[in-house]
Amino acid sequence: MIKIRRAIAGTSGKSALRILAVAGIAAMLGGCYGMDGTKIAYPEDYRLRHPITLKEGKHTVEVFLSRNRGGLAPAQRADVLAFAQGWKHEGSSGIVIDVPRGGGMNRAAADTLHEIRSIFAAVGIPRSAIYVRGYPSPGVSLATIRLNYLKLTAHAGPCGLWPDDLGPTVDDQYNENRSYWNFGCANQRNLASMVDNPADLVQPRGETPAYEPRRTVVIDKYRKGTSPSGAYDGIDKAKISDLGK
Repeated sequence: MIKIRRAIAGTSGKSALRILAVAGIAAMLGGCYGMDGTKIAYPEDYRLRHPITLKEGKHTVEVFLSRNRGGLAPAQRADVLAFAQGWKHEGSSGIVIDVPRGGGMNRAAADTLHEIRSIFAAVGIPRSAIYVRGYPSPGVSLATIRLNYLKLTAHAGPCGLWPDDLGPTVDDQYNENRSYWNFGCANQRNLASMVDNPADLVQPRGETPAYEPRRTVVIDKYRKGTSPSGAYDGIDKAKISDLGK
């Protein structure tokens, strides 16, 4: 490392960048080998090679504004309502509202913000959980009110890395028929993006109470010696054909 620093100090800017690039590639290729030159075997389990990690990510909804009209359109009202309900379900922070200032958008932004606040109040979001801040209007571009909150997200990858050859090699990996490095990465990445609650990947949810009225009916029928199954009258009325009888 000292030699690299001395070489960089005695070269120009472009040459220094080339030296750093070569050193970075060499470090990346040498990361799979131990101090004695032997290759380090990576985990056989794809869940250990490509673990799913949890982190906080930002969820944003943009409400487009117009100089000639304030308030929300029906589609925008549905977007704001879905955003508010999503915050109650998965939000891990308060709501931050970015409002454009200047550029002739103050009146439209104020009317739209008032309607957004009314939807939040109807859903049950407290005023203390909402923080409004301004930002300069984009000018010729279409201004938007940005609704933001943080939520728990799951990530895996990156995929598409091929540190080893798939064909015949002298490495023990090929002779032992080990799975290649990228195997299972896409599955982990898809699972991380599709899971509804990322916390389910770490621990189970708490159990909800059982439905006691139906349980009481079944136990009472069992005590009397009758069939505990339910009676469903009129289920044949929806049939349009008697074929097969």
